[in-house]
Amino acid sequence: MNPNPSTTLPRGTGWVVVQLAIMFALLAAGPIWPAEWSGWWTWVLGSACLLVGAWAGLRGHHDLGRHLTPFPRPKADAELIRSGIYAKVRHPLYLSVISLGFAWALLWRSGPALALAVLQLPFFQAKARKEEGWLRERFSGYEEYARRVKRFIPGLF
Repeated sequence: MNPNPSTTLPRGTGWVVVQLAIMFALLAAGPIWPAEWSGWWTWVLGSACLLVGAWAGLRGHHDLGRHLTPFPRPKADAELIRSGIYAKVRHPLYLSVISLGFAWALLWRSGPALALAVLQLPFFQAKARKEEGWLRERFSGYEEYARRVKRFIPGLF
C-alpha cells in the first residue's frame, strides 16, 4: 500500500482533505480559546493580514478564472497563468489562506489558532512543491516562470 495520498488519488485529494482539516481546526480554535493575550497590535496586524489575504484570494480567483480548481493537480484543459497576480506570486490562493489564518488567530487573540496558522506554513510549502512538480511535468515554460516569480511573497520567498 502506498502511504502517500497525493500519489494514490489522481488530483491530490489527500492534500485538499488535510488543508480543510487544518482550516476548520483553526476556525474552531479562535472562538473556543479567545483573548489569550491583549494588545492593540493584534488588531493592526490581524487587519493587515485580513486585507492581504482577501486581496490575494480575490485576485487569484479572478486571474485563474475557469482554470480554478481546489485540487493541486491542474485540470486537463488548464493553461499556465502568468499574468495578473500570478506575475508577482506563484501561489496567491495559498498566500490568501495563510494570511487569513493568521488574521483569524490574531483578531481572536488565540494561541491555539495561532499555532494552527503557523502549521499552515510547512503544509502549504509541501503542497506547493507537489503542485509545482505536476506543473513542471505539464508546462514546458514553468521552470523559467518559477525562476522569475517567487512562491508566496513577491521578491522574497
